[in-house]
Amino acid sequence: RCFRTSGAGIRTKAGVIRSDAGRCPVSAQRRILGVAKSTCHWMLEHPEAERADPYEKDAERVWRDSGKVYGARKIKHALGHEGVTLSRRRINRIMKGNGMAGSYSKAAYRPRPARPNDDPAPNILAREFNGYAPRTHPASDPAYVRVGSSWACVCLPGDLANRQIAGHSVGVGHDADLVLAAFAALRFPLDEIEVFHTDRGGGFTGERIERMLDVFGITRSLSRPGNPYDNAVVESTNRLVKKELIHRNVYTNVEQLRSDVNRYVWWYNHQRLHSTLGYLSPVEFTQQGKTL
Repeated sequence: RCFRTSGAGIRTKAGVIRSDAGRCPVSAQRRILGVAKSTCHWMLEHPEAERADPYEKDAERVWRDSGKVYGARKIKHALGHEGVTLSRRRINRIMKGNGMAGSYSKAAYRPRPARPNDDPAPNILAREFNGYAPRTHPASDPAYVRVGSSWACVCLPGDLANRQIAGHSVGVGHDADLVLAAFAALRFPLDEIEVFHTDRGGGFTGERIERMLDVFGITRSLSRPGNPYDNAVVESTNRLVKKELIHRNVYTNVEQLRSDVNRYVWWYNHQRLHSTLGYLSPVEFTQQGKTL
């Protein structure tokens, strides 16, 4: 009965039935393991069907290379880039048979309500997230991360033209230091930025932020109060970072988090397949001269 409740695959169950056929009636085993009569007898008569899929190792390699993040959809496209064509159903079967699973989202809550930004700046983007030149329209929204018994923040300004994480910073508070550190990490001149879009978090307010925007001629764009969809691209990126990195680890200090974020951002920009980009990485998408 343990096989029935554990979700073992049909090939595993057929192997058990075959090995115990001399000690226990096939019909009894079939009922216990929940295998249909026709399926059971077909598997017993066709043992060659239990052989490993020839692409099993390739699928597992792609899955492991992704940090065990990819699901069947992205494994399919990663193998497609290598000239291997497999259906998602076949990849799902390989994953299930080998105990492989992609990352998944977890419910999360903000540790405390943030003081809203009551700046009268308009929502210039108006939920239009495509059609901009590279580097001209970054957007951001810091994400909270549990570190030991307290909280840290990760700021990941993203380029709307190619969904690349343009800069990143990790700090112990959602404040101007966090935002300015993320801007300092940008690998292009700040005067190329035309509009900087954010939510109304308190970390984007203050004299230091205003001075930076004024010096480089950057126009501020703010989401409307209580409208997370106004910053949907950034919300989506933060969800991916939490799903693929943060929720898969336990952090005891900020340096550990900072090191993991550095590694993840490089992988995200250079290797991670992005469905919005036609299953190319942001860097590859940009190198092909494409923009959204």
